[in-house]
Amino acid sequence: MQRTVVINVVGLTPSLIGRHTPRLQQFAQQGAMARIEPMLPGVTCSVQSTYLTGKPPTDHGIVANGWYDRDQAEVNFWKQSNALVQGPKLWDTLRQTDPTFSCANFFWWYNMYPNIDVAVTPRPMYPADGRKLPDIHTHPAALRDHLQNDLGTFPLFNFWGPATSIKCSDWIADAAILSDKATPCTLSLIYLPHLDYNLQRLGPDDPAIAKDLSEIDTVCGKLIDHFTASGAHVVIVSEYGIQSVSRPVHLNRVLRENGFLAIRKEMDREYLDAGASAAFAVADHQVAHIYLKPDTDRAAVKPLLEAVPGVAKVLDHDEKREAGLDHSRSGELIALAEPDAWFTYYYWNDDAVAPDFARTVDIHRKPGYDPVELFLAEPAWRSKATILKRLIQKKFGMRVLMDVIPLDATRVRGSHGVAPGSPDEYPVLITQQKQLLERTTIAATDVHDVLARHVTRSA
Repeated sequence: MQRTVVINVVGLTPSLIGRHTPRLQQFAQQGAMARIEPMLPGVTCSVQSTYLTGKPPTDHGIVANGWYDRDQAEVNFWKQSNALVQGPKLWDTLRQTDPTFSCANFFWWYNMYPNIDVAVTPRPMYPADGRKLPDIHTHPAALRDHLQNDLGTFPLFNFWGPATSIKCSDWIADAAILSDKATPCTLSLIYLPHLDYNLQRLGPDDPAIAKDLSEIDTVCGKLIDHFTASGAHVVIVSEYGIQSVSRPVHLNRVLRENGFLAIRKEMDREYLDAGASAAFAVADHQVAHIYLKPDTDRAAVKPLLEAVPGVAKVLDHDEKREAGLDHSRSGELIALAEPDAWFTYYYWNDDAVAPDFARTVDIHRKPGYDPVELFLAEPAWRSKATILKRLIQKKFGMRVLMDVIPLDATRVRGSHGVAPGSPDEYPVLITQQKQLLERTTIAATDVHDVLARHVTRSA
C-alpha cells in the first residue's frame, strides 16, 4: 500500500487558488485538479461523512452538523462519536484489502472511538464551576499529553469564536507531523479550518481574505514538504465553497408567529420547547431541517415557508429522496436558502428575552448553527473589557457568562450549504497522481474511491 495524506483545506475553491497561495497553486499546476460537485447539504459533518463512506446522507445518516433527536426531544449539534456515521468508512474498506493498513485522523469530525490507529480531536473540559478549558481527546490516550507537552495546549479559542486565527490550523499541522514522526500511518487525514472563519465573517470578496489565503498556504506548504519527503502521496480536498450573503432568514420566528413553535419561559428568558412545538427549524447555514409533530398539517407549513423571502425551495418526501436526504434523522421538510441568504436559529422576537446562551459561544446548547459567534458585540473595546472582567471573575470561582457575542445576524457575510452558481466556487480535489484522477469534475460520493486508489496503487 502507498502512504497517502489527505489535507482538508476547508473553503478552498478554484477561484481562491492564485497569487496569494503560491504553494497550492504550484501543487495544482504540477498535478491534476477536479471540481467536486457540491452535495446537499454542503456542511462539514455531512460532506466529510460522504467522502469517507462514498454514500449520501440517506445512507450514512449525517444529515447536517446537528439534528433533532426525537427520542430525547433535544437538538444535538457537533457530537463526536464515530458510531453516528452509519456504514463502513474508508479505513474499514482498506483494512479488508490489507490487514497491515493503518490510519491517523487529525480533527476530521466524528473522531472519537473510530476503528483507527491514531485519532486527535478537540474535546474541551467543562468543570462544574462553569469554566470551559481547552483540551483534546486522543487515541492512544497517551498521545494527548505528548502533543500538548510538545506543542502547548490546543488553542481552542482560536479554533472557533471571535478569536479564531491561523494558530489553530498551524497547531493541527504540527500535531500531524509530530505524530507521523513517531507513528507513521498508511493514511493520514488532516483538517485545516482556517479559511472558513473570515470567509464567513467577511465574505469571499473581501480583500482581507488575501491574508488568510497566505497563512493557510504556508501551513499547507509545511505539510506537503514533510509528507512528500517521506514518500507519501499528498491529496488536497475541500468541503464546500462559501458564497456572499446579506440576508439572514429567521424561519423559527415565522413558525412562532403562525402558532407552530412553542416557547418555554425560564427566569424571564425564552427557550425553544422543541418537544411541544408543532413545527420548528434546525438551521444549519443555508439548509434548515423542519421537524413536525405527527399530527401537524404539513400542507400548511410547507407553503408558509416557501413564501418567506430568502427561501429558495422546501423539500418534501420525493424531493428529499432525490437530494439524498431521505433519512430518519432528517426533518419532515427541508428548507434551502437563496444564494445570498442563510438561516438563523433565532426564535425570540425581543433581544431582551433571548436565552442566556445566545450571547455566548455555545455550539452545543444552541438549537442550530450560529456564525454570529465569530463576532464580538460592538463596541469591541467594551466586549474585550468584559472578557477580561469575566476571566478575573472565573479565576475567583464565580460562575458567570462570557456574554460578548452580538445578536446582529446581518454582520455575517459568507455562508454555504447549497450549491454555488459557478463551478469556480466548487470544492476541489488536487493530486500529484494525475493517473488516479479520471475526470475533471467528480461527485462527492466519488471522493472515497479516488482516495482509496491513492492508497492501493503505488504507481
